[in-house]
Amino acid sequence: MILIFDLDGTLIDSAPDIHAAANRMLAGEGVEPLDLPTITSFIGNGLPKLVERVMAARGMDPARHKALTQITLDHYNADATTLTRPYPGVPQALQALEAAGHRLALCTNKPEAPARAVLADLGLAGHFPVIVGGDTLAVNKPDPAPALACVEAMGGGAAAYVGDSEVDAETAQRAGLPFYLFTEGYRKSPVAALPHKAVFADFADLPALIG
Repeated sequence: MILIFDLDGTLIDSAPDIHAAANRMLAGEGVEPLDLPTITSFIGNGLPKLVERVMAARGMDPARHKALTQITLDHYNADATTLTRPYPGVPQALQALEAAGHRLALCTNKPEAPARAVLADLGLAGHFPVIVGGDTLAVNKPDPAPALACVEAMGGGAAAYVGDSEVDAETAQRAGLPFYLFTEGYRKSPVAALPHKAVFADFADLPALIG
């Protein structure tokens, strides 16, 4: 089976580095920082949307969105794995899934280049021959096209999606893929509110869930 994974909040806890990058951008503008829970709540729809939410929270001029998004991205790229770590059990679960014959792909709203760099820095890149980022296509999640592009690039066949958020649940549903929900990521809604085939809080449980 093709297993398509989300990145932030699913495979990696990247919120601390995203938080730091956003606050560096705010500091450069002479604006007060935002706390980690607030920034974490903005994650999920890609960096431009995150910056838009940060700017709205601080009453900043929307006309500067493009410039401030690039500044935030530059800060993030400079220190993307200073605080970011895989969730416990992720490397072992990916190895077990591959050993069981599953093929792995990555579908994230993080821009593709930073996604590849983070995976490489954390030693996870070798698991994902196909990576579709938030800027790979003209659309991003929850549009189903990125997930379906992963399936196509992997040669087609049965597939499932593994993610942590409302965006991921909607993506899987619109793509017609069963959804495995990691409950320890950046989800805002109750588990019961998200359509899913199965839930897990520990990556050690995922290989058995997939079967």
